[in-house]
Amino acid sequence: MGTFLVDYQSQENPEEKAPEMTVQAVNKMRARTKGAGNLQVVEFILGNELFAIDLFDTREVINYTEITPLPNSPSFIKGIIDLRGIITTIIDLKEMMNISREADGKKKSRIIVLDASVSSKMIGVLVDDVLAVSTYTNEDIDKDSHASKTSDRDILGIIRKKIKTSDRDKSDLIIWLDIKTMINKVEQDL
Repeated sequence: MGTFLVDYQSQENPEEKAPEMTVQAVNKMRARTKGAGNLQVVEFILGNELFAIDLFDTREVINYTEITPLPNSPSFIKGIIDLRGIITTIIDLKEMMNISREADGKKKSRIIVLDASVSSKMIGVLVDDVLAVSTYTNEDIDKDSHASKTSDRDILGIIRKKIKTSDRDKSDLIIWLDIKTMINKVEQDL
């Protein structure tokens, strides 16, 4: 990217090509990183269920910190935090998705800070725990049977996570969420 900026500044008419070239450069970089036919996701727990969002929709994962509540806001908006000088709105995904069940075992709440491509505002989502960043192939993902096209469930697919045990193979199901659509639906409340 640094070389791109030097080349860009030497052009005669920088306003014309900058946005298009920047988007192309970012898309090429993501395509190289992502890998052909693979999906990279951040896996996390809400209640006792496994969920995932696209890795490229996330910026970082941080430990739970004190959240300042906002008066007269929807119940799923937990409040705001100061993340290195940037005010970040925190959304409780369990509350937003009507998941009332508490997580079994030790609860290590984390905040997944979303990428700027998801929303124009800085947003973090509160989850019960973050498990891993994983890569799956298209064969591991069922994009058809999870919901109808008109559903409001905001599910992109169901991921089959294969787990090898000593005596047999087992698989867990991970619900792959469309976090961009979920945030777009509530952005006017943020």
